Amino acid sequence: MRDWRHVRTARLLLDLPEERDAEALLAIHADPASWRHFPSGVVTDPEAGRTMVRASGRRFERDGLAYWSVREQVDGAVVGRGGCAVPDEAIEADVTGRGWWNLYYRFDQRVLGRGYATEMGTAALEAARAVAPHRPVLAYLVEHNVASRRTAERLGLRLVWRGPDTDNPDPDVVRLVFLDREPDDVLVAALAVEGMPPDGLVG
Repeated sequence: MRDWRHVRTARLLLDLPEERDAEALLAIHADPASWRHFPSGVVTDPEAGRTMVRASGRRFERDGLAYWSVREQVDGAVVGRGGCAVPDEAIEADVTGRGWWNLYYRFDQRVLGRGYATEMGTAALEAARAVAPHRPVLAYLVEHNVASRRTAERLGLRLVWRGPDTDNPDPDVVRLVFLDREPDDVLVAALAVEGMPPDGLVG
């Protein structure tokens, strides 16, 4: 089986996060500009970078895949975090223990507009389907984040759920869920446990 801890794309190096990445990962996630579509998501915990490194290491061991540190090939600098990982709550919500892959991408604001999210996401989908194709790939985002939605669509995901973003302090925000396949009954039930009832299904 291929080792997905280190992947090279046309312009990026996708690596298992290391302790030396913690400071850069924290800076990206603590930047309010990275969270303008979800202001309450700004990371304030000074240990969050190290937590991200440890979480990816644990999930790579458990699932064979997790979020990468995203580096530019030209100098190896960390410019983002992303990939596919199985959230702990996904396994808990799915009574079969199957869980799902969560597709995530967040980048340094200075590299936005270069198509890195799509480039990284393409590799992440390939990896998820190689490691555990029975797990669906989901992407959660808020409706007014147009750029993130376009990335999900470019990656071939389709909108399957729309409804209130129950974890958001702004009651007017709408959550969207994109998926790489038709949702089956098991996934629909798991989404309901996560606060996304069937009446929000699209199509």
